This record gives sequence, C-alpha cells and structure tokens, in this order.
Amino acid sequence: MSLTHIDQHGAASMVDVSDKDETAREARAFARIRMQPSTLELVKNNGLKKGDVLATARIAGIQAAKQCSNLIPLCHPLMLSKVAVDFELNESLSSIDITSYCKLKGQTGVEMEALTAASVAALTIYDMCKAAELTMEIGEVHLLEKSGGRRGHYQRDEEQA
Repeated sequence: MSLTHIDQHGAASMVDVSDKDETAREARAFARIRMQPSTLELVKNNGLKKGDVLATARIAGIQAAKQCSNLIPLCHPLMLSKVAVDFELNESLSSIDITSYCKLKGQTGVEMEALTAASVAALTIYDMCKAAELTMEIGEVHLLEKSGGRRGHYQRDEEQA
C-alpha cells in the first residue's frame, strides 16, 4: 500500500476523491487525559473557576471536527451530519476518557475529524484545569473504529494495539 497524500514525485498532494462513491461514513476516536485525583474531583463537582469543564470541552471537540480541514493541510472540507463527544470520569486511572463520533454521507472518511475532536476536547480540559494542575498528561489518542468507503470496516483490536 502506498501513501495517498504523496504524488508520483514525492510531493504532498491532496487526494482526488471525485471518482469515489458517496457512502455513509462513520468514525470513533479516543483520547485520555490523566490528572491528580483532586483535579478530577474538581471537574466532577464543577469546582473550577472557568466553569463547566466537560460542557466546554464537548463544544470545543465538536467545533474542532468541523474545522479539521483548516487545521490539517490535506484534509478535505466535509459536510458532517453528526459529531458527538462523550466523557467518562475514570477514577481508577484518575483520568477523563474521551470518545468522539463523526458521521457523514460523502466521498471521503471522517477519521481525522474524529481524532481532531477527541484531541481538542482533551486540550480544552487541560486549559480549563491548568489553574489547578500543570502535570496533567494527554495521551492514548487513537482511532477506535471506522466504517464506509473502499477499505470497509475497521475496528481497533485492543490486544494487538
């Protein structure tokens, strides 16, 4: 398999998707932000001065998915039909686990939009909580699942990852 964003001369190139069929395409992505238990407790109890951390991070993640082509140079602008960002407070890992979901009917996939949504939601949580803690750590950003398009369905196998 070759890289799709490189032309025959090795230069960066936007993929021509005009010959692709319009199909339903979906993607889910994941990110985790770890923090001190005291910071997680502040988020849980809405105790930070900047306001509701998760509501703000949800909106930021949705906006980020919608702006993906402005952030990632070779991404196509997409007409997303659905973007969702959800959170799980993981007390055993002292983290907030973020799952994003993007959907559309189009000629190219939404993996980058889902990954961008999860990443920006994590960054927003960091920004909202940095007055309480600077040692938070963002990681484990990855694609969970995608469907639609020529390559069909992909689901991450956690045991092989």
